[in-house]
Amino acid sequence: MNFYGTLMLFYKEVMRFLSVFMQTILAPVINAVLFLIVFYPFGEQMTGFGFSNVDYGLFLIPGLLMMSVLQNAFANSSSSMIQAKNYGNVIFMLVAPLSSFEIMLAFVAGAIVRGILVALAVYLVGGLFYEINIVHPLATFALVFLSSLVMGAMGLIAGIWADRYDHLAGFQNFVILPLTFLSGVFYSTQNLPEIWYQISLWNPFFYMIDALRFSILGQSDIDIFISIWAIICFAISTCLCAWWMLHTGYRLRH
Repeated sequence: MNFYGTLMLFYKEVMRFLSVFMQTILAPVINAVLFLIVFYPFGEQMTGFGFSNVDYGLFLIPGLLMMSVLQNAFANSSSSMIQAKNYGNVIFMLVAPLSSFEIMLAFVAGAIVRGILVALAVYLVGGLFYEINIVHPLATFALVFLSSLVMGAMGLIAGIWADRYDHLAGFQNFVILPLTFLSGVFYSTQNLPEIWYQISLWNPFFYMIDALRFSILGQSDIDIFISIWAIICFAISTCLCAWWMLHTGYRLRH
């Protein structure tokens, strides 16, 4: 294990997004605030479907927090990889004494740091609107960590697959964005017609948002253990896929 080389690549990833703090950290927080301002007048209590006596704005906060984490963790690793490919910097990683696992670890760790920072910022800003008493703090941190890991690996997959920025933009607009908005951020999936509820169960982002909502509010649409199992399986599959693409040099060695 090349700890020093992995640490340096991780350091580069972290400094890359911190150097544009306004775009990578502040912008997601502003987006979350705008959503809260728009929906603030609808601050009625959620009734039924397991969300009793929960203000709608408070119901929104876990979803907005996780949505920000998912989108930014994905953007971090995907944009870094596509830049490395387009600028020719990827060759320096391939010839460096770093294994495929170490490269993946550095990229994903950078995405995790950005996801955690964004989550913390959104949580602090959400506290200006509502009193947020987290029911399970350790579970909340673990879920943000795991979800950032998943999206960091998925971003790495998308960055390797994409040859141009418009390919990556298409992946974000036609895969990440729809899955995020249709995962229960703004509504309880129990309110959906049966067919759409069943379709939601195939959306991996739904399990991340529902699990985080349980860790913060203590209430959720489905059993928390099902969500945790789904997140772990998704994390393993995305990391394995990202490692395989790096290991085989898929779209990297041509």
